[in-house]
Amino acid sequence: MGRLLSLVLIAGLAYGGLYIYYGVIVEDAIEAQLERRGLTAVEVEQIDYGFMAPLSNEATISAELDYRGAEATVTVRLEGHPLFSDEIRIQLEGLQALRLRFGENE
Repeated sequence: MGRLLSLVLIAGLAYGGLYIYYGVIVEDAIEAQLERRGLTAVEVEQIDYGFMAPLSNEATISAELDYRGAEATVTVRLEGHPLFSDEIRIQLEGLQALRLRFGENE
């Protein structure tokens, strides 16, 4: 029983590390795509993806973008695995939300 618990704990830690590292790699890939298109002022604030995304070759990711006071949440389709594939493809699927801030400081 102790070995099984240790094995489950090690597998959980390994998957947790993979999950976090996957997020970092995907965020960097989205930022690189934005820079290639000349959108260097757009910043990726946060990304959200499913729990099983690091285990599949296709994922739908929600990314929050910020541009000079305007925030947008977009859906991004990722084909290929950012850790294990030589080539990945990122496609913008659609806009989920757009928030504009107006004020004296903006």
